[in-house]
Amino acid sequence: MAVLKTHVALNVTDIKKSVAFYRAMFGVEPVKYKADYAKFDIPNPALNLTLNLTTSVQSGGALSHLGVQVESTEQVQSAIQRFTDSGLALFTEENTECCYAVQDKVWVTDPDSNRWEVFVVKVGDTAPDKNLQQTCCA
Repeated sequence: MAVLKTHVALNVTDIKKSVAFYRAMFGVEPVKYKADYAKFDIPNPALNLTLNLTTSVQSGGALSHLGVQVESTEQVQSAIQRFTDSGLALFTEENTECCYAVQDKVWVTDPDSNRWEVFVVKVGDTAPDKNLQQTCCA
């Protein structure tokens, strides 16, 4: 079976600031870095992230935020340390209820206001009785 990799292409207004942010976000160097373009080939999570220089980025739009789900609180803590070491402003949440789940998470925002979370799900569904689709047993 082929390995799937998600591709995300972001418009950015300052390629240098954005590359610095994503180096810190994912802890890897870009595999391609030009005056108007950068590409990160991230092994885990499998992601092809490209940054495309533009003159302006419209704030808001349909995108709420982006995220990386990890397997443990220790991995969230590792991201917090990486972001702190890189001088990124961050916001942390522990045992927070979000999306009908309990999570630990850290939030950072890239230079063009794209919000990212690194999170672990500790309780998968805090309200299973409210599910609209019920499974049935015959």
